[in-house]
Amino acid sequence: MKPAPFTYHRATSASEAVDMLASAADDASVLAGGQSLVPLMNFRVAQPAHLVDINYVDELDYIRLDDGWLAIGARTRQASAERSEDVARAAPLMSEALRHVAHPPVRHRGTVVGSVVHADPAAELPAVVLALDGELVLRGPGGERRVSASEFFTGPLMTAKQPGELVTEVRVPARNGDAGHALVEFSRRHADFAVAGAAVAGGAIALFGVADTPVRAAEAERLAAGDSGASTEDVAAAATDGLEPNDDVHGGAAYRRRVARACVQRALERARGGAS
Repeated sequence: MKPAPFTYHRATSASEAVDMLASAADDASVLAGGQSLVPLMNFRVAQPAHLVDINYVDELDYIRLDDGWLAIGARTRQASAERSEDVARAAPLMSEALRHVAHPPVRHRGTVVGSVVHADPAAELPAVVLALDGELVLRGPGGERRVSASEFFTGPLMTAKQPGELVTEVRVPARNGDAGHALVEFSRRHADFAVAGAAVAGGAIALFGVADTPVRAAEAERLAAGDSGASTEDVAAAATDGLEPNDDVHGGAAYRRRVARACVQRALERARGGAS
């Protein structure tokens, strides 16, 4: 299929992109990597009247350390972040997760911010940003604001971004290797979206593919941090008990919970084994 008719806008600066989005109100989408948006448009699941292209906005292509934070701009490709020594040092969990995202040709075009903003609950990068206590920088007609990852994801493919706003940056605290990290997921085929998965960094545990958004396993984190002597199996059970995943062609809720539990346990064991 082909997309529904739309008006194409090419921005050459972030401020110009914001003006274009504001003029289109709530009937515009941003084109960066296009690896998620374009297929949705081709199937007419997404039918924006206006498409704002930020591929010519050079100021949004960066990876930098900024006062204790790792900052990644909205035009930065996933492959660039995957190869970045700054990302590997400051957020090794993100480096590991990027290797799980689709295939190399997709990562050479797709953007880190685009994947996070797309907010697919089965995707790796939203869960990673959540596990790392990250935040999103949004710029709109009224200025700039920052939204924590814990407040940014509101539903499947839904976020706290308002009409007319552009997400210019994703930021995570620079952890300098943290206290162990791991990402474990299960998918039917290599590079498919995960049936379920877990991202662990230090004491943080985030799950994906098991709810309408990525979720932090707060009770499991408390259990792991306490003096209870809880095993990784106990923590994994605490992380997944009470989850109500949606049924689909890949499996029912009980199956996804079992897969998620195994992913959490394996991620914890790998993270603890790799901690310095």
